[in-house]
Amino acid sequence: MKLVFIMGDAASGKMTVGQELCKRTGLRLQHNHMTIEPVLEIFGYFHSKAISRIRDVIFEEFAATDLKGMVFTYMMAFNFPSEWEALEHIKSFFEPYGTEFYYVELDAPLEVRLQRNRTENRLKHKASKRDVELSDQRLIRDSEKYRCISYEGEVPFENYLRIDNSSITAEEAAEKIIQRFPELLEG
Repeated sequence: MKLVFIMGDAASGKMTVGQELCKRTGLRLQHNHMTIEPVLEIFGYFHSKAISRIRDVIFEEFAATDLKGMVFTYMMAFNFPSEWEALEHIKSFFEPYGTEFYYVELDAPLEVRLQRNRTENRLKHKASKRDVELSDQRLIRDSEKYRCISYEGEVPFENYLRIDNSSITAEEAAEKIIQRFPELLEG
């Protein structure tokens, strides 16, 4: 099994690139809002414990299948040790099954991300982003609070790729991922 983490700042294109990568590889997509949105709908607020528990069940059950693998999108704040611990926690569900791990970091500047925050695909899959003005404010605030872009050499993983996707399409980004990790096409 293969698990691809696609990390990046808000509206950097994680879900859209993940969708394209899944089309080409046969991997399944678990974008972060697939668990966030139902919890927001039920609780009326971001209930992090409920979101984490739902994700854990998905990871645990998925890891035990004979499916090819998963792409998981994640807005990782590199400046918080708990985020690194969260990655290791997710990996712990898959490690007993000999899973291969891949890490893709998407990088796009704020002005590009603010444009992407309004795209049809994003708004279709992320109901909490449909109040675009509020979503823009949250995106700007989070960009000031969290460092979602790694420093050079900070990411210690062997199967790691950083892509500046500010001026390329999701299809082109997916192609770069496949070129770097052709084994994602296998199996």
